[in-house]
Amino acid sequence: MRHPATRSLAALLALAASACSRGPTPGADAGAAPAGSAGAPIGSAGAPADPPAPPGAAPVRAPVREGGALARAAREDALYVADEDHGVVRVVPLPLDPARPGAGVPAPGRPAQVLALGGRGGHEARVLATVRDPGLLLIFRPDASAGLVEVGRVPLPADAWGVAVTPDEKTAIVTSAWTHKVSAVDLEAGRARWTVDVAREPRGVAVLPDGSAAYVSHLVGADLTRIDDLGGAPRVRRVALPASPLRAPSGERLAASLGYALALSEDGRRLFAARHALGAMGHAAWFGAATVDVLITGRDEPLAPPHHGNLPVLRSAFAEQVITPESVITLPGAGVTPVTQPRAAVYRKRARTLLVAGEGDDLVLEVDATAVDPTLAIVKSYPVGGRYDPHIRVAGTCGAPTGLALSADEATAWVFCRSTGDVAALRLHDPAAGATGAPGAAPAAEGPVALVHLADDPLGPEVAKGRRLFYNALDGTVSGNLGCAGCHPDGRDDGYVWREATFSTADGEHANFVGRPENIPEVAKRKGFPRRTPMLAGNVGAAGPYGWHGESEDLVGRLQTGMGLHRWGGLPIDHTPAGLAARATYLAMFLRRGLVTPPRGEGAPDERVKRGREIFHSDEAKCSRCHVPASDYTDRTAYPMPKRPPLPGYDEDPRPEYKTPSLRFVGGRPPYLHDGRAGTLAELIEQNADWMGKTSHLSPEDRAALVAFLETL
Repeated sequence: MRHPATRSLAALLALAASACSRGPTPGADAGAAPAGSAGAPIGSAGAPADPPAPPGAAPVRAPVREGGALARAAREDALYVADEDHGVVRVVPLPLDPARPGAGVPAPGRPAQVLALGGRGGHEARVLATVRDPGLLLIFRPDASAGLVEVGRVPLPADAWGVAVTPDEKTAIVTSAWTHKVSAVDLEAGRARWTVDVAREPRGVAVLPDGSAAYVSHLVGADLTRIDDLGGAPRVRRVALPASPLRAPSGERLAASLGYALALSEDGRRLFAARHALGAMGHAAWFGAATVDVLITGRDEPLAPPHHGNLPVLRSAFAEQVITPESVITLPGAGVTPVTQPRAAVYRKRARTLLVAGEGDDLVLEVDATAVDPTLAIVKSYPVGGRYDPHIRVAGTCGAPTGLALSADEATAWVFCRSTGDVAALRLHDPAAGATGAPGAAPAAEGPVALVHLADDPLGPEVAKGRRLFYNALDGTVSGNLGCAGCHPDGRDDGYVWREATFSTADGEHANFVGRPENIPEVAKRKGFPRRTPMLAGNVGAAGPYGWHGESEDLVGRLQTGMGLHRWGGLPIDHTPAGLAARATYLAMFLRRGLVTPPRGEGAPDERVKRGREIFHSDEAKCSRCHVPASDYTDRTAYPMPKRPPLPGYDEDPRPEYKTPSLRFVGGRPPYLHDGRAGTLAELIEQNADWMGKTSHLSPEDRAALVAFLETL
């Protein structure tokens, strides 16, 4: 495999060697009820009782100001869970007790994140929850008997997802993923103050400690969005943050995906973006690697320098202040990635570390937050998955960790595991004792010290197995260390154009997908054919065929083909046809029943959309001849297309026949075509040149009308 040698990188990869601060020894574990303890009092619905606040009690601030799938109450008597698959916000009593799973409060749609705000005298003043469809911010008040009582709801752009609050807890900043919007909500007035348009799939959000700006991560792409003047007229700009620059090919900038989570250091000087670096270099790293990229907020520049082979290192100004000659590290030569499919992140200020939940490998990774590249400075790994199926390697407990929350003393981390419906408690390592512990100190547990099962899968055991396979990256037959959700988050897509190439590995010659041409062994002398990731949700109901060339007869067949492509080398030597078919069948059930389609716009079409529909169905444009409305805007037929020169970094595909793609939800999933050469629908129509249908005769106004219609599909 062609990648920089460890010895040449040793002089380039630098780690900020500043010592971590050491706090007092943590107290007793807050995650498990002591033997014989009755635990916290609960109301009739299983929610913690809420005693009256002392008169004149001081305000209590929110434990954190960034939302997540899991949040801790300020009083530490409950956890709140955004249970998207069951459509409820759960209240789970603390300490965790299997006999007390708590209560689920129905939401008017699927909740994505929760955030517990402070109050007075230890009371929770409010609990916020985002709802995806319809787009809403729900405002709850904790209640002893009902668990949570809704006291307000604020309409927002559809697919409301991430939430964070300003330091005074008066304003919530909410991202809306599919509609690519960010809104500010006045929590006292209960209304949206402003909404701005941003890049595709905004997800995580964090507000600086002084409230001056918010940062937004995206599920697609490496750049962040910064929004200034949150209380006035918002100003939006992009901030470049290349993915895993120390593991990039020399002189290259890597794209990123899975940007679900952002976290800030306590002083707000460092912003941590946990995500996936597409094409990062490493041993057999066909798909890249997980990364935590660090932005210096005072300058809006990355902490890590770009990689330039054996040339002198170009460092950021901040890196020059913290890097010393003694802080040299080397690139790990084994292990593709320290964690797979980053899904949540929290900052542990006592240890100056970051906890990252790995959705794909059922673990929580603790990394040094002072490092230039934290994922190259691992403090400890905490496996959370358990009861693995002996035939298909998916967890029976605590699979696909999705949310994280810390106890007040930061000795315990709670984890919400989506694919199995569990909440677990982890005892974290004592930063005062060091990563390896001190004589006489209790070591950090290797797995959960307490676990509560919240609910069984709402779609039954067979779909449950497909759901677990979808997120899972551990089953060696399904893929080579990256789950389906790694390229198809939420059943959508990563917006990336992969490469399909045939080359030799230790187990023979195979066709595989890779992130970049540098991931292919140099001896192969090829770059790979372009393969744009397709969206799955809402687009897999047809019998077949599937694949860009329509080469797979049905969905189960396509999934089995994909199991051979999405890896380094060939399938495991002990795989069986029956095993492949069983896995593909379970996955197909989940893809068709468990994935949720993006929200669709409502309301009567305007005149421009009506004109666009006329053009689409016209005999002159011929769009609807192949993109047949009655079959999800596709005839599922592969047609030979006129040859175009391949894009830089790709080989020419010897099979220029491509299956007509569905246009369902096409407005929300750029770039377009099998090679991603069109960045927008307007660009696609403008550059079509009668390549597909007939559009060269259209006026600029009619082209805009056609785009407007396509955006409604």
